[in-house]
Amino acid sequence: MAEVGVSLGATRAEQMPRGELLEDAMQRFGHLPPEAILKEDLLRTGMAFDDSALTDNEDGEVKPKSYFIFSFDHRELPELGTAALRRPPEEIVLTGGPFGLRRTVVSVRVNPASPYRVAAGEDGLLRLHVDGRAIADVGLPPMPEYYRHALGNGKQVMEVAPTIQWGYLIYLTVFRVCQYFGAKEECQYCDINHNWRQHKKAGRPYTGVKPVDEVLEALAIIDEYDTAKLSTAYTLTGGSVTKTVEGLAEADFYGRYAKAIEERFPGRWIGKVVAQALPKADVQRFFDYGIRIYHPNYEVWDKRLFELYCPGKERYVGREEWHRRILDAADVFGARNVIPNFVAGVEMAAPHGFTEVDAAIESTAEGLEYFMSRGITPRFTTWCPEPTTPLGRANPQGAPLEYHLKLLTVYRETMERNKLAAPPGYGLPGAGNAVFSVSSFMDTLPPEPAG
Repeated sequence: MAEVGVSLGATRAEQMPRGELLEDAMQRFGHLPPEAILKEDLLRTGMAFDDSALTDNEDGEVKPKSYFIFSFDHRELPELGTAALRRPPEEIVLTGGPFGLRRTVVSVRVNPASPYRVAAGEDGLLRLHVDGRAIADVGLPPMPEYYRHALGNGKQVMEVAPTIQWGYLIYLTVFRVCQYFGAKEECQYCDINHNWRQHKKAGRPYTGVKPVDEVLEALAIIDEYDTAKLSTAYTLTGGSVTKTVEGLAEADFYGRYAKAIEERFPGRWIGKVVAQALPKADVQRFFDYGIRIYHPNYEVWDKRLFELYCPGKERYVGREEWHRRILDAADVFGARNVIPNFVAGVEMAAPHGFTEVDAAIESTAEGLEYFMSRGITPRFTTWCPEPTTPLGRANPQGAPLEYHLKLLTVYRETMERNKLAAPPGYGLPGAGNAVFSVSSFMDTLPPEPAG
C-alpha cells in the first residue's frame, strides 16, 4: 500500500479544532481530492442547519429530505428542533470557498451538535461554516416538478418513489421494516426498524409495504415530468425477508416490482436491487425479472465483527456462505454488475472493533482484494452512528477521519491494481462529477468522459 502520511494517532488528531483537523488532513492526504476529505468528514459527523437553511417541506422550492430507508441523522426526530417540522434538504452541493471546491454532492445527516453549520450570510447566500468560518458555498436541490404531483389516492411521490443523488437514482424502499428483528438479529448499526417507528409516531406518512400499482403510478409521474431524463436508475430495496412478505419469499417479493417496472417502462431506467446474498437460483430470478445490478451487501469484512455486528445474517446465512453467494452471483449478472456494499467505519466500533486505524484498514483491504481480484467491485456507505442503534449509542463520534481517508486510499489502489473501472449505475466518477452522496468513493476515482 502506498504511503498515506504519518499518523498523528486517531485520538490526538480528533481532539483538534475541526477546522485544524480538516486542514491537517488535506495536507497529509494530498493525494486525495479535498472535496472527498471534506465530504467524508461531513458524512461521519453530520451537519447542523440554521432555520434559514431549512425547507418548506412539500410546499417549498427545495427538495426536502425523504428519509428513504434509514434516518441518517445523529439525533431522533424529537431532538432535531425546527428541523423535525421543516425538513432539511435531501442533499447539499458544495462549491468554492478557501479550498476551491469543485461541485460536491453530500447527503444530509442532521446533527445539531456538529461543528459544521449551514447558514445564510448577510447577503442571503447559504454557506457551510466550521469554527465560525465560511468554507464553502452551499447549493440546495430544487424541488422537482414530479414531487408537486400526487398519486390518485393523495400520496406524495416523495413518499412512494423519492429520488436521491441529485435526481440520478429513484430509491424504492418497498418494504420499510426488516425481519431481522430484536437485539439478537438486527444489525447493530442499522436503524431501519426504529426509523419506521419514529415516523409513524410522528404521524408522518411512511408506507410499510408499497403496493406495486402505487410504485408504477409514481414512476409514471416521474417519467412524465422528468423531461431532462435526470433519473437514470432505480433501486429496489427494504428490510431482509427471512420468511415471507405477502406470501412471497425475498427474490419473488422484490422481483415482482422489477417485473412490473420493466414491463411498463422497458429500458427507461437501470434496474438495481439491494437484497440479501441469495442462492444462485433466486439470483437468476432477479435477473429474469429485469434487474441488471445486484447489491448483496456484506456489511463488514472481519469474521468476528460480522458475527457480532450482523447476528441475524450470521444465523440465517453465515459469513462464508454469504461470500460464496456473492461470487456465484457473478455467473448470473457478470462480475462488474455485482456490487456489494459495506458500512465503512463499523470496523472501529466499540466494544468489539479494531482500536488502531491501520489494523482496521488492513482488515478492510483484505476484503476489497478478495472481491476485486475476482472482478467484483464493492462500494461503501460512510457509517452514520444513529443514536437508537447499539453501535451508534456506544460510538456517537463514529470512526476517526483518518480511517475514512486511508480507506479511500486503499480502495483506489486496490481498484487500480486489479485494473477495475468505476462500477456502473452510479453516474460519472471524479471530483466535480460524482453524485453518489453517502460516501466519497466515486469522488475519489479518476474521472471518465460522459458516455
